This record gives sequence, structure tokens and C-alpha cells, in this order.
Amino acid sequence: MPISLKRVYQAPSESDGCRILVERLWPRGVSKQAAKIDLWLKEAAPSTELRRWFNHEPDKWTQFKRRYFKELRTGQDSIVPILERVQAGQVTFVFASRELQFNNAVALKEFVEGAA
Repeated sequence: MPISLKRVYQAPSESDGCRILVERLWPRGVSKQAAKIDLWLKEAAPSTELRRWFNHEPDKWTQFKRRYFKELRTGQDSIVPILERVQAGQVTFVFASRELQFNNAVALKEFVEGAA
């Protein structure tokens, strides 16, 4: 299952395949043209409440994933477009966080890989 992760502030490349923005809000300082996003799935991002609670704190990572996965299972329709794109080829989850290890794109990748 070809899923890559990339910050929205990194230059897009052809090897990215389908670029899916997995943020609820559009990232600051990046134009839509420069981001080259193929699909923006706000519904697949964590709820505002969960995102604020987590705040990229490593100590909350396990609990964040548990809560986020519950949100994803509740709104299962939100990941259907992702699963379709993954079946079709290379996908890159694009995210805004400076935190590379503890962010919703990492968690979403884990969830999707487990669902497919």
C-alpha cells in the first residue's frame, strides 16, 4: 500500500502521486496553486476539539490515536475516497504540522493501512 507523508511546505514532486491534504484547516502561507493538492478531506482530519486537546504532545499520542480512530470509525465514509485512491496507486498524505512523528497524518496512515 503506497502511502507517503509530506509536509505541505515541502515542494510537490511527481513521485507523490495523489496528494491528499489531511487537515481540517488550510495551512497558513501556502497557496492552493503551490500546494498542488488533488483532494482535501477535511472530514478525515481529527475534530477541532481532539486536535486542540492533543496539541502534538507525545505523552498523549496513544490516547490521541485511540480517540482519532474512534472518530474515523464513526465517520467511516470519510476514508472511502482515501481507500479508493490507495487502491489506484501512490498516495501522499500532506500535512502542516512541524511535528513529524506525532501528527494526524501519521495516525491516519496507520489507520488506513490497517483498514485496507
